[in-house]
Amino acid sequence: FKRFLDILIGATGLVVSAPLLAFLAVLVKLDSRGPVFFSQTRCGRKGRPFRMMKIRSMVKDAEELKANIQHLNLADGPMFKVLDDPRETRVGHFLRASKLDELPQFINVLRGDMSLVGPRPLSMNEMRYNPHWRDARLSVKPGITGLWQVKEKDAHAFHEWIKYDLQYVDEQSMWMDIKIILATITKMLNVAKELILKHPGTKSSP
Repeated sequence: FKRFLDILIGATGLVVSAPLLAFLAVLVKLDSRGPVFFSQTRCGRKGRPFRMMKIRSMVKDAEELKANIQHLNLADGPMFKVLDDPRETRVGHFLRASKLDELPQFINVLRGDMSLVGPRPLSMNEMRYNPHWRDARLSVKPGITGLWQVKEKDAHAFHEWIKYDLQYVDEQSMWMDIKIILATITKMLNVAKELILKHPGTKSSP
């Protein structure tokens, strides 16, 4: 039933968001050089690698520039969080904050690489700090959204991330998935509203 829900909502979400994706693609191309989409190898269920898709929100050579801003990292463990990341484009700042850059992951869901709900997909290198946490995460499909995304109190705390991922693996149910999906939609709408009111387009391009 979880797979049925993934296909149903994933296909519906992709169709409904298609006009928005097209509009965002135009904005990304006008805002900076580089491709519209960004893909990166992540770990799926049982460690199977797949290419996770996003709308590009950073400058073209963002991965190469990451080493230059490691000293700005505010997070602990394998997480990498930078306040006002200088690699973000003007449009990308809004996309990342509103999570609209994740929309292409509906394709990953339809392919079976991901689920709508589950721990966020990471690289194996990012999971090297805690074997127990890693093995538990890899026992389920990664998700577009998850319990940590809707419950987080400290976005920079690795132990909070672990706690909520393990809680999801232990307690997962269809009712939990539905509640997380609804909470994610509500959170996205609230964030998007706040960003629009604050005019994020005034952020200077790197």
